[in-house]
Amino acid sequence: MNKNPANFVPLTPLSFLHRTADIYGDYKSVIYESKSYTWSESRERCVRIASSLKDHGVEPGDTISVLAFNTPEMFESHFSIPMAGAILNTINIRLDAPTIAYIFEDSNAKIVFVDRELYGVAAEALSIASVKPKIVVINDSFAGSQPEISADVIEYESLVDNGSPHFEWTMPNDEWSPLSLSYTSGTTGKPKGVVYHHRGSYLMSMGTVVGWNLPNHPIYLYSVPLFHCNGWGHAWTMAALAGTIICLRSFDPEKVFALLDEHHVTHFGGAPIMLNMLANAPKKIKKSFNREIKVMTAGAPPPAKVLESMMSLGFNVMHVYGLTETYGHILQAAPQASWINESPAELARLSSRQGVRFPMTEDVSVIDQETGDRVSHDGETIGEIVIRCNTCMMGYWNNAEATEEAFADDWFHSGDLAVIHSDGYIQIKDRSKDIIISGGENISSVEVENVLYQHPSVGEAAVVAMADETWGEVPCAFVELKPNHDASEAELIAFCKDNMAKFKRPKKVVFGPLPKTATGKIQKHELRAVVKSIGEE
Repeated sequence: MNKNPANFVPLTPLSFLHRTADIYGDYKSVIYESKSYTWSESRERCVRIASSLKDHGVEPGDTISVLAFNTPEMFESHFSIPMAGAILNTINIRLDAPTIAYIFEDSNAKIVFVDRELYGVAAEALSIASVKPKIVVINDSFAGSQPEISADVIEYESLVDNGSPHFEWTMPNDEWSPLSLSYTSGTTGKPKGVVYHHRGSYLMSMGTVVGWNLPNHPIYLYSVPLFHCNGWGHAWTMAALAGTIICLRSFDPEKVFALLDEHHVTHFGGAPIMLNMLANAPKKIKKSFNREIKVMTAGAPPPAKVLESMMSLGFNVMHVYGLTETYGHILQAAPQASWINESPAELARLSSRQGVRFPMTEDVSVIDQETGDRVSHDGETIGEIVIRCNTCMMGYWNNAEATEEAFADDWFHSGDLAVIHSDGYIQIKDRSKDIIISGGENISSVEVENVLYQHPSVGEAAVVAMADETWGEVPCAFVELKPNHDASEAELIAFCKDNMAKFKRPKKVVFGPLPKTATGKIQKHELRAVVKSIGEE
């Protein structure tokens, strides 16, 4: 018995668009301000763009970079670019020109799609880069600025207008061929390119449907940046379900509350910092909802207090865990029936754990970093989270050494330190480098942060190690207070002392805004630099 075209078709999320346009062609696919498309229209636009890309010389395996916001064009790129056989490379819009230039060079970008507002940084990057890709400009009337552009650029809409609606895009011959290329943040060196394949993205979409209990035709607010893990793959997931995507160009609590209300949004996602911004929004813009709105959150372990606040507004929050290297989420704090009887605070605590594996995730464990053995399910023994599944990256682009290191001993090594509780739920305690070793005792920075978040004046908090002559290292807390709230260093240290083991309390508190990435993750490497400078004074 052999594979043949009748019993084996390579898996690809592109097939979702084809089916949904055939069956639910008149349903709304994308809404952005006053603009909207149906699924039939979205398919035709994507086919036309793929046709035009071929006319511009794109060959299978070429890389096309996209520097854009969450607009219809960014959504379309997740289909049109691979339809042309090319690799989709979405780039973090917050990066500086030298880093963008490095990505252009490393990926060998042949064409770059760029939102007009970002044309300036893209042009600067291209002036540095050794590669000279063609530029396609996305003209958006809602852009914050409209810089002048050179005459030789290609207008995005011309790709639609000049492309053939009869272009025969082909499925990949090999489902394990590259679909997209996402770069890590590069906070500790040059960013690494993470390669996703068609099979993994297809399975990620299907696993999300089951794990998040998604119905047909959800109304999804795209608040997760589509440059981050391809927006957790939700563009492809919504295509599978004939959902309606509400585009959000930039995150603003007032805008989010308005869109949730106006479009009767049923689902959205975002980093814990986004949930924090909604939970702490001024009363004049904050809205609560009688209907349930399901929220997926991922990033740094969310403080239980933030989840509790979100639940009080009518949001059903599910915490998930993943990495760029795993296409996004591979663990979920899947709710159990027994949790219903718990207090709101305890329910939030249980829900803030990273949880158990998604349906498409074969094996996730926590192992002792020295022996490689799986740790006990006692909620105390710390080890590293390791992963085996079809939604692990193919590897790092042009970096065989880093790929080999990441896949040592037939596991993908996350670098995250965690415990497994008696119920089998995994809970992160820290990144390997974030464990604070004080006088021989391990202190989890996440644990200290969670206590700080319980203080009524604390809006955001991050804890890193600070050198200490006596203890080796001690916790140093960085705190951003809520608007119109006050708290002193002594007050917060005393609060921590009263709510956790005394030796774990921070020895210093620094007040002010916290540095964040474009996806809302607090940049602890910058805080470590501040701590180092404090120590040198």
